[in-house]
Amino acid sequence: MEKILKKTIEYTLILLNWMVQLSILVSKRSLKALSVPFRITGKIRRFFRDVSRVLGEGFVALFICAIGDLIAGVILSGMTNQLAILPGLIVLIPGAIRMRGNIFGALGSRLGSNLHIGTLSPELKQSEVLNQNIISAIILTIIMSIFLAFMAKGFCILLGFESISVVDFTVISVLGGIFSGALLLPATILISIKSYENGWDPDNVTTPLIAASGDLFTLPSLLLAVQILLWIRNGFTESVLFILFIIIGIMGFIIGIRGGSHLKKIIKHSTPALFLSSIFGTTAGGILNGYFSVILSNPSVLALIPLFSGESGDLVSILGARLSSGLHLGSIESSLRPTEGAWRNFGIIIILAIIIYPTIGLLAYFGGIALGIPSIGIEKMVSISTLAGLVLTPFLLLIAFYLSMITYRRGLDPDNIVIPLSTSLTDPVAQTSLVIMILFILGVAL
Repeated sequence: MEKILKKTIEYTLILLNWMVQLSILVSKRSLKALSVPFRITGKIRRFFRDVSRVLGEGFVALFICAIGDLIAGVILSGMTNQLAILPGLIVLIPGAIRMRGNIFGALGSRLGSNLHIGTLSPELKQSEVLNQNIISAIILTIIMSIFLAFMAKGFCILLGFESISVVDFTVISVLGGIFSGALLLPATILISIKSYENGWDPDNVTTPLIAASGDLFTLPSLLLAVQILLWIRNGFTESVLFILFIIIGIMGFIIGIRGGSHLKKIIKHSTPALFLSSIFGTTAGGILNGYFSVILSNPSVLALIPLFSGESGDLVSILGARLSSGLHLGSIESSLRPTEGAWRNFGIIIILAIIIYPTIGLLAYFGGIALGIPSIGIEKMVSISTLAGLVLTPFLLLIAFYLSMITYRRGLDPDNIVIPLSTSLTDPVAQTSLVIMILFILGVAL
């Protein structure tokens, strides 16, 4: 009996020991599982604490840009008659808007870099660097305006769109480039200097502001160019202007590639990227032209086009600039797989996208209502901009990330390549997303 009792106590102790160990194991696992939400919450809190200034700066810059884009959108909504009179003109518009932002955005970035390294003074004292930067912007504006006109006509022929002549396209494009460039050049210099003096982050503030200035000034300039064309169309003056612009473009390119070392470098680095940008911009215009009748019958949607395209370009510009800066500072690794620094920047852009896309839908709706433009309704407008933005955002992350990484690895200047290419690659995808959502929300068959 005593043996049985001893054995029972022994087995009981073993069982209790197992139960204690099991309880400890379960407790450890439970604590680990329960700590996951707290760790995640802590990381989220730290993320927002670390990037709150960036989010604040970014949103303010994007909102200011959105106001500029809204004005451009309202102007475009009022151009329905001109768009109907001059078939194919809408093919030119996205590329023209983006090109101006690319040329002067890169100029602003170069001026900012030169101010920080001391090769340019904020008092704008006469210098070779300043002169060559200004000359490069003028030359690129003329050359790319001509190329954009030929591209627009080529797309219309290729896709079977009815369109105006290449002479008409060229006169509108170059005159629009000259008018907007005359406004953008001093604006870009002013923004760059104020940015430097006030310590604004060029990645979050300067680049989007210059891009928005391009959106704001380009459409009124194109509208003025269209009015001039309608006065001189099919006459001797139009032919003379066309020939003169071609000659100036050729001479400008020769001066650029034979000029000073700084000018030659800018022209050689910028021209290929801007050519590609023009092709992508014209593709975006071709997408819009393909559904022109739907867009024209809903003029309030026209107000959304510059807003959506502009804000998408600004988001990808901010990300591209931040990634490029991080790579040069060493805070982001040049890996083709996103590291922690890259994911942090992705998070910033996703949060800004979630906020800004519904906002631009509201702005487009109220802007149209204020000017008496027939509206499709606030729910539809916000749904179109939000859904199209959410579809587009992953593409923005991918294109900015891989362009920044590849450019950095090849030792190329991101000021001349990353922002122009990323914004221009975004354009056709942005317009495709927008058109699909317009057709889907309005119940129109593809």
